[in-house]
Amino acid sequence: MPKITKLFMGFLLIALIALSFGVGFTVGKNNISSPGQGTETIGQAWNIIRAEYVDPARINTENMSRAAIVGMIKTLDDPYTTYFSAKEYKQFMVALQGEYSGIGAIVSIQDKKLVIVSPIPDSPAEKAGLKAGDTILEINGESATGMSLDIAVGKIKGPNGTTVKLLILHQDETEPVELEITRAAVELQSVHYEMRGDIAYIAIVQFTAHTDIELEPVIQKLKEANAKGIVLDLRGNSGGWLDIVIKVASHFITQGVIVKVKSNQGIIETDKAVAGGTTTDLPMVVLVDNFSASGSEVLAGALQDHNRALISGNVTYGKGSVDTPHELSDGSGLYITIARWLTPNDRLIEGHGIEPDVKLELTGEDAVKWAIDYLTGSQQ
Repeated sequence: MPKITKLFMGFLLIALIALSFGVGFTVGKNNISSPGQGTETIGQAWNIIRAEYVDPARINTENMSRAAIVGMIKTLDDPYTTYFSAKEYKQFMVALQGEYSGIGAIVSIQDKKLVIVSPIPDSPAEKAGLKAGDTILEINGESATGMSLDIAVGKIKGPNGTTVKLLILHQDETEPVELEITRAAVELQSVHYEMRGDIAYIAIVQFTAHTDIELEPVIQKLKEANAKGIVLDLRGNSGGWLDIVIKVASHFITQGVIVKVKSNQGIIETDKAVAGGTTTDLPMVVLVDNFSASGSEVLAGALQDHNRALISGNVTYGKGSVDTPHELSDGSGLYITIARWLTPNDRLIEGHGIEPDVKLELTGEDAVKWAIDYLTGSQQ
C-alpha cells in the first residue's frame, strides 16, 4: 500500500446538517484505479442501452453513471463508503476547515433512523433545542424513516436565512415536537475551556483544522491557572483530522505510538507523538459516551493504553476505519474505506469501541462533577 498522508477521520457518513460531511478519512493521490475484471461487461451494457433503448430521450448519462457507482458501493455493505455529486464533493472539501452553512448539527443513521449526534454550540440547532440522541422523524412534512443520509442532509440544508421544519422525537420522550429552524452560517469552535476551581475543564467538540491552534494556548494557561488536573470531555465528539488528533494527543503523551493503521494488505503503519507543542503531565479524566467516535476514540484509546488518563463514561461508538476521498473526472467524489485503526496496544476500534475504565450512568454536568470529584480525591 503506498504511503498516504493521513488527514481526517470520523464517524459514519456523519453529516453536519448543512452538507454531506464525512468525518474520518485520509487524503490520497486522488487517482483512479485501472479497470479490472467486470468493467468490460459494464461498458457493453452501457453501449447497448445508448444504442438500442426505445426512448432515447429518457437516457441521462449523468444519472446512469451515478447509479452505477452507487450500485457498486451498495454491494460493499459498508456504511462509510459513499458517493458525492460534484456539488456535494465541493461542499465536503470546504467543510473540512470547520465552517458550515445550515442548522449546525452532526447526525448519523442508527437503526435506519436519522439521529442527532450533537448540535454545535451556539448553532441554530442548539438554540432550537436539539440534543444528542434526538430522532428526526420528518423533514418538511416528509418521513425521514429509511431515508439515506445524503438525501436527508440535502433536504435539510439550504441558503442562509431560509427555514426548515423538522419533526423531532426528543430522547426519552414519547410525543414528537415540530421545530422550525432558520439556517445560518456556522463556524465550529472546537475547544471550550474553563477552570472549575483548580481543575481545568476542556471540551473538544470535533477535531477541525483549527483545533490544535485553539488548544495550544489553553495548555499554556494551565500552569498560570495553578491547575491540579484536567477533565477532557470527548462526549459527542465524532472525529476529525487525524494529523490534528495526533497533535492534540501529543500535548498529553510526549513519546510513543498514538495510533496504528492496518491497510487492506495487512500492512501496519504507526503514527507517533510529535514534538513542538506545549505539554502537560497533569492527572486526567476523559469523559466519553456512545457518540464519541473515530478521532475521539483514537485519542481516548491512546491515553488509556499509555496509562495517561482515566477513561470514564460509556463504551464509545466503535468507528475505527480509515476513509479517503477521491475526486473523479467529472468533479464528483468517491469516499471509500481503505484501512482500520488500532490503538497502541493493538486493540481494534471498529465494531468494538473503547471500553471505559469506569462506567458511568451519570450524564451531562453530573458526569463532569464526578470527574472533578475524582481528581480532587472526593470520589474514588
